[in-house]
Amino acid sequence: MIRYALSCDNAHQFEGWFSSSEDYDRQKGLGLVSCPVCQSQRVEKTLMAPSVATARKKEESRAFVMEAAQREAIARLKQVVAEIRANADDVGERFAEEARKIHYGEVEARGIIGQASQEDALALIEEGIEIAPLPVLPDDAN
Repeated sequence: MIRYALSCDNAHQFEGWFSSSEDYDRQKGLGLVSCPVCQSQRVEKTLMAPSVATARKKEESRAFVMEAAQREAIARLKQVVAEIRANADDVGERFAEEARKIHYGEVEARGIIGQASQEDALALIEEGIEIAPLPVLPDDAN
């Protein structure tokens, strides 16, 4: 797409987008290019500064895309964590004890959440009990 700065014979300035310079010429020749203010069809291209993709613009664009991707990822993680919390039994500080009971078949298997010390978490992992921490995300009140 090409953006042209345009001006009519009444000195109204506006922009137009065209697929190519030939497309502009074709539309102008068919009388399809007119001033949006006064509808004059006597329109000419005017000088405009070219849009140059500088390293800074590219970096700003990349940063914007990354920020958007991070916001989306955090929103998805928040949904997953909320779903886990809604569908799990919060056993609090008894997490390691309950995880062992479930693993060894002493109680019915179910999803649990709770707190465990680093030592308890490592011991559970060494016993072959699968556990995973829930991420703490921005704006988490829990």
